[in-house]
Amino acid sequence: MSSTFPLDLLLTGATLLTANPGNPSIENAVIGISDGRFVLIEAASADKPLPPARRVVHLEGRVITPGLVNIHTHAILTMVRGVAEDLGFAPAYTPGIPQGHMVTPDEAYAISRLGALEALLFGSTLINDTFVHADIITPGMAEVGLRVWSCGRIHDVDFSGVSTGRWEHRDEIGDRTLRAALDLAERYNGKSHSRIGVQLAAHAPDTCSTPFLKRIGEAARANGLRVTTHLSQSKVELARIHERDGMSPPELLEDVGLLTDKLLAAHCIHVSESDIARIGRAGINVAHIAKGNATGATIAPTSRLRAAGAHLTLGTDNMHADMVEVMRWALAVGRIQEGAVTDAWQPETVFQMATMGGARAMGLQDEIGSIEIGKRADLVAFDFRRPHLTPNINPLGNIVHAAQGRDVEMVVVDGDIVVADGQPTKVDAEAIRRDADLAIRALWTRARAG
Repeated sequence: MSSTFPLDLLLTGATLLTANPGNPSIENAVIGISDGRFVLIEAASADKPLPPARRVVHLEGRVITPGLVNIHTHAILTMVRGVAEDLGFAPAYTPGIPQGHMVTPDEAYAISRLGALEALLFGSTLINDTFVHADIITPGMAEVGLRVWSCGRIHDVDFSGVSTGRWEHRDEIGDRTLRAALDLAERYNGKSHSRIGVQLAAHAPDTCSTPFLKRIGEAARANGLRVTTHLSQSKVELARIHERDGMSPPELLEDVGLLTDKLLAAHCIHVSESDIARIGRAGINVAHIAKGNATGATIAPTSRLRAAGAHLTLGTDNMHADMVEVMRWALAVGRIQEGAVTDAWQPETVFQMATMGGARAMGLQDEIGSIEIGKRADLVAFDFRRPHLTPNINPLGNIVHAAQGRDVEMVVVDGDIVVADGQPTKVDAEAIRRDADLAIRALWTRARAG
């Protein structure tokens, strides 16, 4: 791609980690951006003047990476932060705490923006989010500055009974949730320079009846959409599907036509050897929730899943949005499974999962996920002028082993600086925090009363 001068934005002085195996790192990088895309990527040279640019930002002492792709989130579930982590079960299945069906549209808008802001400030330039009131929260989250893939959870179970063990599937619920998701996809997919999009969010095998899962698969194929779901996330799910269908959840998804390379499946914890082989043959994308799973005393068999052929990605899931921390947990969990520090689990492994792995799972590998000429200009600058990131012998090792999302100083999405000096440029962070806090407190009051 030829450069157009003056550039819209020129970044200089930083160490660049591209996530492109052909050119993984550049010291004292010069990064030029025009029309929302990378047009210049090279090392600075004393005998080559910098090109003209409308804005120049010098970033000596920083490390730049591609924007992190947070493949599985529920931004609204910040509402149970600090509580649900210690209950041992997913919020939707847990009585006594705020549930999705309790959340009003206004509350959903306020709380989802808090979750989106947290993700952005911690370096996620894309989140793939599912929960409730997606028609309202999707544009609201996008206004914060990041790319948002969103969908209301698609199910035909009556969620008001799930937390108490009552499983009632109703056609009218399925009709409503699937129609809302398809309407959202028609509204946004392919119409926003990849800033907003939709994957059909089939909630889980146990919260969707078998005929309804077939309908979701048919709708996805008919509309050219990918599907995201929770898979083998709990023993309750396994027992429910075995009782209902006489098979395992991966077997069920294969039977209904959903177990394909267009599926993004979160968790994949409780899987047998035959399930792992089945998942691998299908080449599905596994959203590894390393921290959330471990907090709940579980570990997904990521080494065996990857060896079987599954594609691993990373997501934060519930209650926090720090993808840097998730990379660290994923590395530790992988090494625990191997029983040693091996070449199979190195910082590069989890960095690829958080960047290009996520981009591929979204079908956006030609647009984002690495810093290459022609791709959309999404990047994160970490401030390495801090004691815990000194010395900077191995920048990627420092990020994965020692950094935090709070070390993010700048975030650029589509060539637009959306975080500067650690603060959002598009929204009032304190107003978002205040509005979300009020909404969450109201929800907890109602949940406790109920």
